[in-house]
Amino acid sequence: MSVKEKKLAIVLPAYNEEPVIEKTTQILLALLDKMVQEALISADSFIVYIDDGSKDKTWALTQSLHAGDSRVKGIHFSRNFGHQNALIAGMTELTDTDVDYVVTIDADLQDDPNSIVEMVKLANDGKDLVYGVRNDRTSDSWFKRFSAQSFYKVMNLLGVQTIPNHADFRLMDQKVLDVFKQYDERDMFLRGIFPSIGFKSAEVYYARAEREAGETKYPLRKMLKFATNGITSFSVKPITMIRNLGIAMFTVSVIFMIYVLCQYLSKNTTSGWPMLMISVWLIGGIQLMGIGVIGEYIGKIFMEVKHRPRYVIETKLK
Repeated sequence: MSVKEKKLAIVLPAYNEEPVIEKTTQILLALLDKMVQEALISADSFIVYIDDGSKDKTWALTQSLHAGDSRVKGIHFSRNFGHQNALIAGMTELTDTDVDYVVTIDADLQDDPNSIVEMVKLANDGKDLVYGVRNDRTSDSWFKRFSAQSFYKVMNLLGVQTIPNHADFRLMDQKVLDVFKQYDERDMFLRGIFPSIGFKSAEVYYARAEREAGETKYPLRKMLKFATNGITSFSVKPITMIRNLGIAMFTVSVIFMIYVLCQYLSKNTTSGWPMLMISVWLIGGIQLMGIGVIGEYIGKIFMEVKHRPRYVIETKLK
């Protein structure tokens, strides 16, 4: 095997992907063949599905595809543990192995699989980490585009280093994976962790396609949870903001108290029931909001100290 022929593994988290998994496999195996012919990767490169406790025939189809081609491998969770844990499982299983490069991409292939060729070329040229970055979001709804851009702006304001318009489509070499395994927190925000690792990196740009079949695995509820997790995993600024807000409100209350005292001494007092009620509701709302934000951090500490496994693997197809 020549120096440039590196072993590649493509990791695909899959949850209820029965409608697309056969087509996805066909496309990716053809892509592997193409890269082998171009001497970019070795002939023993493969793809591996991480079945996140699917309720349809995703795992049965994975087993069938594996029987037809040994380059199709699989890991089956005992139940649904979530998209991010499926990615972590795939990367963890391939760390400290003979695999040179690991690419993570969603099984629906909305991310352009042809970009993997450019990623491998950049890795062969010495890049340790290559990010797939969207340069066209026209396939998204207006709300999703707006919420995504707002999320990246908020993360930057909070001091969290992210790659705008990058999701979980990336290539990593063993150097990066070896460092990644040292991150042992339970609730990971991968889009913030990898930029923080460093090393030589590059970006590959592509247009994301519309989903051909099935349904999105990130409805609004999960997107909000994902955004909250990202913020609380990397920044304590929300707590600092609450502290500063408390200081500001205390300062305003002192000024208001002096004003009220002056009005009282000048015999110019009036009925203040509306102002009293507004103050009570405003302060009460801010207090509840502050308790909620602090509770998010305490909840994360609670989850971390138990040291429970992120996922449980039931079956492997090697």
